[in-house]
Amino acid sequence: MDRERLKILFLAPFAASPAMFGAQRRVEGLMAALARRHEITAVSVIPNDGDARAAQRAMREYSSEVVLVPRPLWDGPGKRLRQLRSLLSSRSFLRGLYDLPALREALGRLLSSQGYDVVNVEFPFLAPGFLGKPAPGARRPRLVLDEHNIEFDLARQQASTQGGIARRVYNALDWRKIRREEIEVWTGSDGVAFCSEADEARARALVPSMRSMVVPNAVDVEYFKPRATDPLPDGRTVIFFGALNYFPNEDGLLYFLREAWPLIEKSSPKARLKIVGQEPTPAILGHRGPRVEVAGKVDGGTRFKIVEAMAMAKPVVSTSLGAEGIEAEAGRHLLLADDPASFAAAVTRVLGDSGLGSRLGKEGRALVEERYSWDSSAQSLEALYRQVLAS
Repeated sequence: MDRERLKILFLAPFAASPAMFGAQRRVEGLMAALARRHEITAVSVIPNDGDARAAQRAMREYSSEVVLVPRPLWDGPGKRLRQLRSLLSSRSFLRGLYDLPALREALGRLLSSQGYDVVNVEFPFLAPGFLGKPAPGARRPRLVLDEHNIEFDLARQQASTQGGIARRVYNALDWRKIRREEIEVWTGSDGVAFCSEADEARARALVPSMRSMVVPNAVDVEYFKPRATDPLPDGRTVIFFGALNYFPNEDGLLYFLREAWPLIEKSSPKARLKIVGQEPTPAILGHRGPRVEVAGKVDGGTRFKIVEAMAMAKPVVSTSLGAEGIEAEAGRHLLLADDPASFAAAVTRVLGDSGLGSRLGKEGRALVEERYSWDSSAQSLEALYRQVLAS
């Protein structure tokens, strides 16, 4: 491919802007960075009660065209009925929900009238079964999937840990459908972007022939940066932030509250935990107390909690799994601990040693500036586009 400026269609199951959660932040960051060099068309599904005007206005800042496809509200009593009906279908629950006639019509209209180089699809359940007939004189656009997670792995975890027996049986059936569909999309895509080397390796073990690239989650390094007005560390506050209705976040936080936090309370009597994030579940709210505050939703934080905290020059304590995909050196950029006692000891160490916290924050910020800006991640995604276009 010798033409420098590409015409890219981004297809997402939500409006990328204004970004309020991590998946939105990834799509918004990549599109906005790519838009500095390429022409972006955004096609997004938005619920009927969503603020379409705000989404259109925000996304037009980096998109030449924004198409918002309305969908009905899926929560409430009707959701359970749809889940029961999906048990009789060969398709996964989400694949069935997003098979919207209006979405197919919008994609068909755009692809038949404009010559796109790449169709970038967010999440496998949204991948179109066909891209339709290309515009006159144009070749078929290349299909690139952006994998935020290995989706069937998340569903499999939920099947074994979440809810009562009925929910577990439902999830046990659904994750197998998701696995089959996800592998089909990997096989049928021209290229696949993964957030981490570990996810890429797991997927390539199942589909060795796929063309892929690691495109890590990143951060707006100008927005998330230390400021003179930031409060000074108080040596007692521990913060967890992220979407609290997102299964990996909820599962990890509840484990921390049960296993590690009591040890921290014992070793650091002044320690306080602040939990920040949208839609805290009843299980999380049950841990509120004099030393545990559930602050709920605030502006800013997303599930990219580690890179955002590093960008703010804050010391980070994480498990190895939590930091997966981030090329950080333990002891230099952050502290890693994988069992409750070690995790509690690491948190206590940071609370009691301001010099360590300052040093970790400084090194973490430098790492983010070097490797985890959206411009850097967008360059990796563009390299994947160039590969599939040259094939």
